[in-house]
Amino acid sequence: MKHKIFAAILAICGAATAWAEPGATLSSNNDKPLDMLDEKVIVGNDTVSIIIPERNYSRFDRGLYNYLFTPKGQWMFGLTASYGEFSADDVEVLQAISDLDFKGKQYSIRPTIGYFIRNNQTVGVKFAYTRGEADLGSIGFNAGEDLSFNLHDISYYSSKYTIGVFYRNYVGLGRSRRFAVFNEVSLDFGSGSSRFKRYYGEQLYDTRTNITEASLNFSPGVCVFIMENLSFNVSFGVFGLHMTKESQITNGEDEGSRFSSGANFRFNLFNINFGIGVHI
Repeated sequence: MKHKIFAAILAICGAATAWAEPGATLSSNNDKPLDMLDEKVIVGNDTVSIIIPERNYSRFDRGLYNYLFTPKGQWMFGLTASYGEFSADDVEVLQAISDLDFKGKQYSIRPTIGYFIRNNQTVGVKFAYTRGEADLGSIGFNAGEDLSFNLHDISYYSSKYTIGVFYRNYVGLGRSRRFAVFNEVSLDFGSGSSRFKRYYGEQLYDTRTNITEASLNFSPGVCVFIMENLSFNVSFGVFGLHMTKESQITNGEDEGSRFSSGANFRFNLFNINFGIGVHI
């Protein structure tokens, strides 16, 4: 599944480049016309090169160029929002699960502000608010006389605020300044809480958890200008470092705290972000 997704992304990028430059081919500096290397475009009141000069650290010149995508001095305002809801009332599954009464929803909003300090390079700040709610009215499980139980009146709520700074570097894919790939590095700090209520016997247990965390994330992605000042982007979380501190209180009594840290390096299908950006 992962190989198919990456293959599809590469195919889209290749098709976008071919569409933007139907007759373009990769070649070395010796074959590339000088007028293309010196080609200029007008941005506002300035004239800038359409190819961003970069130092070649390899032994060979492969003829790959970073085309101008977004010029220095522009502002970018972005917004990502999501909402999901699920409900089940009096559902029976395979005669083992009965009387399932469940309602849950989760929503988030993530505004972003960035400024292009150089051509194709932006720094900025981003904010995020996420909230989740889940209520399990009842559920019955019966897998025989030795394994059967009923649960009822269980609820879980969570909310989290996050603020972070980020740096994003674009690589333009053609003269049209319509398609680009990017890599984003962000340092995020978050704080939130959750509440878990359930019955054990006839007694109600109410557990509250406070969470503080910091994370360093790397997210590659693709950006497309769908209008002159409006862009659509897709990013994928593939690598990150995180540190988390949690403390719990149940029925007013301190249950303790813990500190954890870790790293992950994997493509996560549940960490795909879609966003809209306005450039001025």
